Amino acid sequence: MSLSDGDGPVAEFVDEIEPTVFGFGAAITLLFVAAFALSPDTAYRLVDGLRVWILAQFNWFFLVVMLGFVLFLGFLIFGPWGNLRLGEEDPEYSYLSYFAMMYSAGLAAGIVFWGPAEALFHYSTVPPLYDAQAKTAAAMPIAVQYTLFHWSLTQWSCFTVMGLGIGYYVYNYDAPLRVSAVLTPIVGAENVDGWLGKVVDVLAVFATIGGVATSLGFIGSQFITGLQFQWGIRLGDVGTILVITGMTVIFTVSLVLGVDRGIRRLSNFNMVVFLLLMGATLLFGPTVRILELGTQAMGGFVGDFFEMSLFTHFTGGGEWANAWTVFYWLWPLAWSPFAGLFIARISRGRSVREVAFAGIGATSMATIPWFVIVGGSAVIMQNTGAANVLGPVTEYGEAVSGYVLFGSLPVVGNALLFVFLILVTTFFVTSADSSTLAVSMMTTGGEEHPSSINRVFWAVLQGAVASILMVIGGVRALQSAAIITGAPFAVVCLVAVLGLVKTFREEYGSVLLQDRTTLIGSTSRGETQVSPTRSADDD
Repeated sequence: MSLSDGDGPVAEFVDEIEPTVFGFGAAITLLFVAAFALSPDTAYRLVDGLRVWILAQFNWFFLVVMLGFVLFLGFLIFGPWGNLRLGEEDPEYSYLSYFAMMYSAGLAAGIVFWGPAEALFHYSTVPPLYDAQAKTAAAMPIAVQYTLFHWSLTQWSCFTVMGLGIGYYVYNYDAPLRVSAVLTPIVGAENVDGWLGKVVDVLAVFATIGGVATSLGFIGSQFITGLQFQWGIRLGDVGTILVITGMTVIFTVSLVLGVDRGIRRLSNFNMVVFLLLMGATLLFGPTVRILELGTQAMGGFVGDFFEMSLFTHFTGGGEWANAWTVFYWLWPLAWSPFAGLFIARISRGRSVREVAFAGIGATSMATIPWFVIVGGSAVIMQNTGAANVLGPVTEYGEAVSGYVLFGSLPVVGNALLFVFLILVTTFFVTSADSSTLAVSMMTTGGEEHPSSINRVFWAVLQGAVASILMVIGGVRALQSAAIITGAPFAVVCLVAVLGLVKTFREEYGSVLLQDRTTLIGSTSRGETQVSPTRSADDD
């Protein structure tokens, strides 16, 4: 009698897995960890050397394609293709819950983490695109402007095109719920399970684990560094492992509860706390100065968007563009498989326009005020001498910026410190559980509700990877590996866009043909004419 006989949880797990994707995805991850455990210096040199080569040769490509994704999504929001839908069913979630889950599953943990810190870096070292003296009032709007550019429209664009590419072919062409669904226009939905699709899905598994494990390391370091900076508590390797394990337990519980009971509720909670922390910072911080600085930074962001988008070493950026903008584009590209798959999972019944707007419009409307208020407060307080944030950041790293900023606010400073830590943790939990859900779906035949054993396996593996690499000092290497994995997904996302263009032209053309047929039939019977540019979904 085989393990798959019967109806138990083990049988369900064995029956649902896709052996090639599951086996190779887990094996590559474990081999990577083993390489760093046995010879961390050699492994790091190899991985980092490949990262440097990719950035030196292809930085222009990443800048161009990411800008192209933004323009494509802009056309979907305002153009006629936006009327097309992902399936014929009604949406599963309200729009607010849908947006909250999308935001929490994406870069929200990074947004909270970097909110108080990034503008300070651009304030102390002005981006070479601008001729302004560092650490002066002239550097302040530039510093905030670049944070808006790095964290709003463009970063979210690759998630959104991947989500649209997967969701449209899953719900309209019956492709399996896996990243390889974007290959449908090339190989057909019935052939997505071929070798090319398996290669894409295996890469997606490794990229997702790398991205999430690195984020676990970042958030863990924020706790550990904060304990040391704020309260003088030093944790050794055992303490580090306990912090990572605690976070893993939290997101595993949320994961097992499922999308509706776990991820949705926690995402809604996140957005409430996010808004409260942002509002309190504006209220108790230098309110008028924040609004003035934010207005000027927004003007620069809009006016210089294309110049910042295409700024490379050929225009004087040197290593700066690679270290900041290109890095920021490769990082979400590495996350795009799981974020796109999760977006597809929750987008059934939505119109193309709704998904595109939620992906880059609504997310930017939440992100821009955060960086204006929190990042703006940091540079204003640093410039006026109200707080010395740069000093501790230079000594301890960017992880302490939130402790210094929120601790310096009058009346509510200490309370906001704890709110900040809660928010970073819960945002990370929703990113981690949605990514683990995505990996579970990728390693099955496209199951929308993978078994609990499958989910727990990948959650534990991600926590183990993060713990081991934090202890042996390999988080930087894992970050480099995630960047390397992001490079091929720039191509996969581009394939998704080209496939959607081809499909949308055909689909919208057929809608127009149906409407013209209705128009001719109606006018021949003397009925009211219907606009040929409207789709049936508009009624």
